[in-house]
Amino acid sequence: QVHLVESGGGLVRAGGSRSISCSASGFTFSNHTMGWFRQAPGKEREFVVAINWSGGAIYYADSVKGRFTIARDNAKNTVHLQMNSLQPEDTAVYFCAAGADYGLGLDMTEYNYWGPGTQVTVSS
Repeated sequence: QVHLVESGGGLVRAGGSRSISCSASGFTFSNHTMGWFRQAPGKEREFVVAINWSGGAIYYADSVKGRFTIARDNAKNTVHLQMNSLQPEDTAVYFCAAGADYGLGLDMTEYNYWGPGTQVTVSS
């Protein structure tokens, strides 16, 4: 059975940093693209970042480029998102997702498995 579980969410002040993680099980992690998406209250879920199976291809949304860093550990079936210079507009539920490694991973439709999400709140 597939499980994706996010952890590390919480409250952080504007300008601060937070690291969130996703632990995966029940599928072959090392041949899946992993992505992070987020959904703010009243808004649609949006793409944040994707990393391919090897970590050799990474795509960031323009809104987080230069502030967020994704990394994966295929030996531990985990993916991490380091978020720096956080702003109130980064407040959202952050979702981890896994998809077959066929596309760039920019669209939700490319992902088969989703975690329940972790809340990140940035106070001004």
